[in-house]
Amino acid sequence: MNKEKIYEKELEYIKDDRVRESCITMINLLPEYIFHEAASSTGKYHPKYALGEGGLVRHTKAAVRFAHELFEDPCIGEKYTDKEKDLIIMGLILHDGLKRGIKEEKYTRFDHPILMAEYIEINKDKLSISDKERELVCSVIKTHMGSWTTDYQGNEVLERPKTKQQNFVHMCDYLASRKAFLLEFDENNNVIC
Repeated sequence: MNKEKIYEKELEYIKDDRVRESCITMINLLPEYIFHEAASSTGKYHPKYALGEGGLVRHTKAAVRFAHELFEDPCIGEKYTDKEKDLIIMGLILHDGLKRGIKEEKYTRFDHPILMAEYIEINKDKLSISDKERELVCSVIKTHMGSWTTDYQGNEVLERPKTKQQNFVHMCDYLASRKAFLLEFDENNNVIC
């Protein structure tokens, strides 16, 4: 499987070659199951397009597409540097990359944002981005769940978003999880414009 080909269009949104190559490196390190599973096993928290085979890929592409569209609006896009936009797109592509852990576990790991950020840190020597850039990517991934910070036992596990970049990533993930915003996809799981 050519993992980077799956996100070919989304990777085109990243202007900086170093950031794009770092994102490709991480995509290629993701476990195979990520590219086949649904974003939600129950359908409770995601729209129809995110269910079934490849649903998590479609959810990710939707989140990235929402980001791209929002960045195209000058009232929103001008608030972010090109570097921030690139790192946000990288964060969105990778945000659910370990949804059921490194070795495919039966259920979604509530701490998957932390696992993914730690996985990036573990593989930092393979990346071309700076420490500061990597920290931004990890911070937007760790906080992408927004206000859903407590696990099933009521333990506070995740951080809430605080920065504008963290809030933006959460917003895009949130929009991609809402049933009211339906996108269409072609047979290759690409968003139809």
